[in-house]
Amino acid sequence: MRPDYYPAFLNLRGKKCVVVGGGKVAERKVCALVRSGACVRVISPEVTPVLDRLKSAGKISHIVREYKKGDLKGTFLAIAATSSEKVNRAVSREAPFLVNVVDVPELCNFIVPAVVGRRPLTIAVSTGGASPAMAATIRRELELLYGNEIGRYLLFLGKLRKEALKTIVDKKMRENFLKKAATKEILEILREEGFLEAKDRVMDRLMKARSYYD
Repeated sequence: MRPDYYPAFLNLRGKKCVVVGGGKVAERKVCALVRSGACVRVISPEVTPVLDRLKSAGKISHIVREYKKGDLKGTFLAIAATSSEKVNRAVSREAPFLVNVVDVPELCNFIVPAVVGRRPLTIAVSTGGASPAMAATIRRELELLYGNEIGRYLLFLGKLRKEALKTIVDKKMRENFLKKAATKEILEILREEGFLEAKDRVMDRLMKARSYYD
């Protein structure tokens, strides 16, 4: 039976992660891990030019050989991204904790979703392994729906929340303000009029909330 996966967002900062394979698929996996702050090791006789540059920049380590038993000792997360079924099965069998074998869900204890990244917003799409292609199609639709403006607004909103906690004394009024700063109306303003207009609207509301105590 196909498992019902438990959704989670992992904090990989400083965690040892191993990617077995050095091709284009491995490259995508490694780049995502590097962005998350993981301590990444690649095991492969050859790697892509992008991975080679990451190695030269000191952002990843690289063991220049085929995978062998014992390579995953102390690994928090392992990804098998090779064209060898034998190697992929060995990685799956020997991984001490989390393991993903690209495009082979039955060898994984977690699968990687299609991701829309609008930092700090992350939207993950999964079909439970039923159709990665459909997950990618839905991701592309979401990318159109949530553009870069939403990420910019959320960074602003994170700072604004800290300010509101300091300056709006009344708890109920503060909660009401923060809810109004995150409504469907604000999303529509972001899409139709842009970040600056949404920011101006929210700052105007903040000034009115502050004036209540003046």
